Amino acid sequence: MESVNIKSTNMYWHIAADLHFPPEFDPKKQYPTIISAHPIGSCKEQTSGNVYGQALAKEGFVVIAFDRSFQGASGGEPRSIEDPTLSVEDFRHVADHLVTLPYVDENRIGVLGICGGGGYAINAAMTERRIKAVGTVTGANYGRLMREGFSGYNPIGALEAMAKQRTAEARGEPLRIDDLLPPSPEEAKKRGLTEIDLYEATEYYRTPRGQKPNGLNRSLYSHQAAAVGWDAFHLAEVLLTQPLMVVVGDKVGAFGAYRDGCEIVGRAASKKKELVVLQGWSHYDLYDKPEPVAKALSKLIPFYKENL
Repeated sequence: MESVNIKSTNMYWHIAADLHFPPEFDPKKQYPTIISAHPIGSCKEQTSGNVYGQALAKEGFVVIAFDRSFQGASGGEPRSIEDPTLSVEDFRHVADHLVTLPYVDENRIGVLGICGGGGYAINAAMTERRIKAVGTVTGANYGRLMREGFSGYNPIGALEAMAKQRTAEARGEPLRIDDLLPPSPEEAKKRGLTEIDLYEATEYYRTPRGQKPNGLNRSLYSHQAAAVGWDAFHLAEVLLTQPLMVVVGDKVGAFGAYRDGCEIVGRAASKKKELVVLQGWSHYDLYDKPEPVAKALSKLIPFYKENL
């Protein structure tokens, strides 16, 4: 593995990324390459890099797992911004870096996104034609979530509150950075937060199972407005034409990956598209549990080999 900092001429900060290489990697050869995107509030050292990135590299792909702007080890201030427009732009900067590497075949670049990174990957692929194949694992449309559950099903009220908070911060008040999860599974139970996706997110991010220093699950409230007005699947019927594979579990939770997976496979203009439903597994099972991850990879690996 090699860690890199990607700097673009039109950015004020860097994007931190880890390159995962195949066994017996030869820098004089060219390889199919996959951009791997982490979930909302996550980082490249979690499922996108240490699980799917490493597994795909073992199958002969170069994989680049990156931290989105304002998160993880990447630059950007203030921290903990989750802006979909900037997040999608990050994919372009990563692609810019890849096409400068002699061992990357520029005609065989794919993308894999997990959770919210899946929605970003789909949206990026619509207008970033250097991406030739799109895969998602329990991918979610972050904009839909912000208009629904993440705003208490009151998007206008949320936007008004965000506007007031941004005004306060512009006038020198402290930043409001929300911790999106309880501090422990035990605390989640005490608060009655036992809905499957929310509880299992806590179980993953707030225990040694998935805990990483940069996987903070925090959000700068005053900068969430852009996400409320964003839709990962906008114009998919026209612009999403690359081969597409969407992997979801059938244990449905509040974050809506199953619903979003069905929607995007139905809407995408892709001639080659497949919805893979893994029976008996949940959103967070697909992050790192060996059996469901192996089942997801058993579909994704041949998909990428065929289309890259």
